[in-house]
Amino acid sequence: MGRLTGGADQQKSRLNLWQAAFVIARRDFRAILFSRAFIFFLLGPVFLMGVGALSSGVGSQIRAETADPQVGVAMSLPDTAAMLAAHSVLDRQLGRALPPMAALEVERGDSARLILEEKRGNYAAIVTGTLAEPIMTGTQDQLNALKGRIALIAATANDQAPRQFPKITTQNVATSGASQRSGRVVTAQIGQMLLFLLTMLLAGMVLSNLVEEKGNKIIEILAAAIPMDAVFMGKLFAMLGVSMVGIVLWGTVVGILAGFTGFDLGAVPAPAVGWPLFLMLGVVYFSMGYLLLGSLFLAIGSMAATVREVQTLSMPVTMLQLLVFFFASYAMAKPGSPMELAAAIFPLSSPFAMLARAAQIETLWPHALALMWQTICVAAFIKAGASLFRKRVMHSGPQGAKAKKRFWQRKGGNNAPARSSTTP
Repeated sequence: MGRLTGGADQQKSRLNLWQAAFVIARRDFRAILFSRAFIFFLLGPVFLMGVGALSSGVGSQIRAETADPQVGVAMSLPDTAAMLAAHSVLDRQLGRALPPMAALEVERGDSARLILEEKRGNYAAIVTGTLAEPIMTGTQDQLNALKGRIALIAATANDQAPRQFPKITTQNVATSGASQRSGRVVTAQIGQMLLFLLTMLLAGMVLSNLVEEKGNKIIEILAAAIPMDAVFMGKLFAMLGVSMVGIVLWGTVVGILAGFTGFDLGAVPAPAVGWPLFLMLGVVYFSMGYLLLGSLFLAIGSMAATVREVQTLSMPVTMLQLLVFFFASYAMAKPGSPMELAAAIFPLSSPFAMLARAAQIETLWPHALALMWQTICVAAFIKAGASLFRKRVMHSGPQGAKAKKRFWQRKGGNNAPARSSTTP
């Protein structure tokens, strides 16, 4: 009787799903936040920014040292001078949209074709002939790109186009429909890129933590004490909390650097819903995207026993996430289209598509529907991952329970005659 009473009291004192998830989340959050690995994790973006700055500097140096391809002019001296003068006039009017042009001296026996084939100088094409009948030699792609502009220069040099252009009176406006739309597209692209980078950078922590605890058999001890759904949920929210701490620290550093450099957020085109609501939606959609991807990584971790298996299994998910990001980016250019609707409905692309929508469209009620749908998907992913873990690792699924029941029934049936044969 006392044993039954103790079992009932133990059943009553057992934590419910949310209490158990909170215990796991608090345990993991403290363990990770005060570890040395978290400090090195915070330094990760610093190395990425350093590599990005270095590659940008190297690229700028290469572009500076590599001159733009020129168009060589190998006409008579008067025609060459007239072409260069017309090029100078038109280049100022067209906003420097013309290729650089330079006089080219062709020695006896040389030809434009020979100079280009022998790669003498940095010439994209060479113009010969006369102003009335110019001849341009070059590759087909360069001919297609430059033919119209060279014809305009030759016509201007031959007095067939005006040398004096009328003065244009300009009227400046603060904004227009086209500039507002293009600016919001830029903001949507920046938001999607940051959301993607943060999600991919931070979601891997869930996977590594689960594999480590599987190797130490800690996860099996936790699963024996509390529901597996609570273990998965607690780990996800603990990692989400750690990620928020990292984002706050990174954001603080970026804000300090922006203050020193004089960067103004107003330089970035304002989103349709306004900056305060857009930033709040960015945090919410990051949380949902992190939980969705993290739950997938947890399901992968349940099937992997070693770090090598984790890398093998997580690679398809990473590639899938890249495809999802490209899909959401492509759908962003067509707001209100069936493609954008599909991107908003598909769980993994929904946070990216809806954040881009917040930058482009003022309507707010679709965000409420999207967040409810994403919450349902997170719950379904956690449930599926926990079930998969029970079946593959803990062997406590429905089929495993039935197998254990049949095993004990057979064992009891085999032992019963043995006990009866020993009785006198």
